[in-house]
Amino acid sequence: MTTILLPQHPESEDFDDATAAVERLQLLYRQATDFLCAGFTKAMTEGVTDDQRIRAHYPEICITTTSFARVDSRLSFGHVAAPGTYATTVTRPDLFENYLIQQIGLLIRNYGQPITIRVSDTPMPVHFAMTAQPGLTIPQEGAAGFTLRDVFDVPDLATTNDDIVNGTHSPANGVGPLALFTAQRVDYSLARLSHYTATDPEHFQNHVLFTNYQFYVAEFESYARSQLADPDSGYTSFVSTGNHQITSADAEIPETAKQPQMPTYHLKREDGSGITLVNIGVGPSNAKTATDHIAVLRPHAWLMVGHCAGLRNTQALGDFVLAHAYLREDHVLDDDLPVWTPIPALAEIQIALEQAVAEVTKLEGYDLKRIMRTGTVATIDNRNWELRDQSGPVQRLSQSRAVALDMESATIAANGYRFRVPYGTLLCVSDKPLHGELKLPGMASDFYRTQVARHLMIGIRAMERLRGMPLERLHSRKLRSFDETAFL
Repeated sequence: MTTILLPQHPESEDFDDATAAVERLQLLYRQATDFLCAGFTKAMTEGVTDDQRIRAHYPEICITTTSFARVDSRLSFGHVAAPGTYATTVTRPDLFENYLIQQIGLLIRNYGQPITIRVSDTPMPVHFAMTAQPGLTIPQEGAAGFTLRDVFDVPDLATTNDDIVNGTHSPANGVGPLALFTAQRVDYSLARLSHYTATDPEHFQNHVLFTNYQFYVAEFESYARSQLADPDSGYTSFVSTGNHQITSADAEIPETAKQPQMPTYHLKREDGSGITLVNIGVGPSNAKTATDHIAVLRPHAWLMVGHCAGLRNTQALGDFVLAHAYLREDHVLDDDLPVWTPIPALAEIQIALEQAVAEVTKLEGYDLKRIMRTGTVATIDNRNWELRDQSGPVQRLSQSRAVALDMESATIAANGYRFRVPYGTLLCVSDKPLHGELKLPGMASDFYRTQVARHLMIGIRAMERLRGMPLERLHSRKLRSFDETAFL
């Protein structure tokens, strides 16, 4: 008979103070990870016995409500759909401290009753516990001298999914989900983020810019250095790939020996309200991968600022396109979000982007139409769509009234809708394939180069406007379903 070794934990306890509740979550998490790390170290140095299993569990938040009484209807989060018991497992409460205090505090205030903090029945995979001890690594299968999964719990994709997000989740034992992501799903994405971006999750800021060109990175670093030189900017540091962090404008950033798949850079503020720039490269698959994992960090907004093909003869290279709608021909999200699902424009994001364009270009009102069009942006999964029989793609693009086409924007917007993260798109026209202006050397005009230099600044200005907006106002009810989780 196998003996299961478990850490010692305090008993389940009710809390009516959010800060104290999060402190208990941190204690439970720390006890679990310390126990697993110590057990793993001992197993690697002293070996294991056949009749022992080393296990720890994630901490859990739980609340039971008994009333249909309405809470503040202006909020799109902070309340459950019906009376009942709701729970969620938690990982990295240190990383999510402010978020957890906010979400738990809303529940306590809205329902006037405490929440319960306890140890869940969900085992913590030893791989994810290792994040608490950077010096420890899990060896490949067969290299440890024992079969890892016989002694420790390992990641289980059968229980790591997006069922809650996609609305296909079936509550177990009548307990509904309290958050969009379980602890295992969060841990999985945190590990993927480190791998794809070469920066640690704790550096990510609440406002995320996506781009599909390396050019924007140099512009972002230049802006970051100017902000670090200004003691009143509110920005405290700049982090580049490899977790290289500088706090002064003239500090050197060492070259990264090997660039990650999605180089990422962070202009940080103390409260996490800075700006992260992710160069996702080209294609909807990269766009989905990045947003799949960044979503668990619960950013306040993400925007796409990239290049696109202009589809109208009246457009010029360097013109801007503000997406009001999306034509999805990217296909990577079809199994998670049906193509018939509308992806609405979010007023707060649209206004911030339009105002930022006006601020940077010094054009307003009717004059703004000289350089910016609003309308439908089409996203396609075939980079060389121009080489196909034009009767098909061009007819569909014309029928959709699309004004621009790229390979990422609709994916990012659709995943924002799916993950309840406010989204928006401002693109810069880099070619006009339907009108003979292809992406070839020497095609860019001086005006185009000038506009590209302004483009990133417009995205930054838009994010700074959104930063001044209360989260409850920014987070639109358009993103919430009928039976929604209480946590944002």
